[in-house]
Amino acid sequence: MKVGFTTLSMFMDDNTEIIKKAHEHNFDMIEILGESPFFKKENTLAFKDCGLEVLMHAPTVDINIASLNEGIKNESVKQMKECIDYGEKINANAITLHAGKIGRNDPLLRKHALELACQSISELVDYAENVIISVENMPVRQSFLANTLEELEMIKNECECGITIDIGHGNTTENTEELLNLKNITYCHLNDNDGKKDQHLSLGEGTVDLNLLNKIEKGIIELNNFENVLKSREIIEKMIK
Repeated sequence: MKVGFTTLSMFMDDNTEIIKKAHEHNFDMIEILGESPFFKKENTLAFKDCGLEVLMHAPTVDINIASLNEGIKNESVKQMKECIDYGEKINANAITLHAGKIGRNDPLLRKHALELACQSISELVDYAENVIISVENMPVRQSFLANTLEELEMIKNECECGITIDIGHGNTTENTEELLNLKNITYCHLNDNDGKKDQHLSLGEGTVDLNLLNKIEKGIIELNNFENVLKSREIIEKMIK
């Protein structure tokens, strides 16, 4: 398995220091968390040709590309395009995004929100020239779109995008193995939880079936602490056969 980590684990550190740390610990990849403080840092182009496979996680805070409010949806898509522009500049391979959410889980509203999500994602797929747009499966909370196998597959097929499988999210929806059997997986997020909440624990501290790590080709350890990233990497090395 090719292994990397999210810059969330070193979020406010200098970008050059993050890259240096990745090389010191022999990581293959990095996933840049695309929230606004990151873009205000110095050395924002440091990740271009840095010797790592570069991935990005598009912004999620106050973003909803499936919003029934047209102004919010349009602004969310605009900010996604800004993320794509940056990803193209640094030669990122893929950008993971969330399909969106709804305020009330009414079946008709959910159907409409999924239609809006597909419109937005298709627009972003068409906009991107050299970077893969990849939609992430979401945890059990019903406000999230793409938290079922059926919704994720529908979005993938209709929008012709890639998919990012978060094994912790899959643990809360009890279908991680089925998710990992899908086609067109761009890469995976690696974290653990108790099967009830999206806790982003270190691998081995929850109930995720660690044998499923053997089905993964590319994995980003998605934790907010670098020491826990290293602990999870040790678990991966023990479990991979």
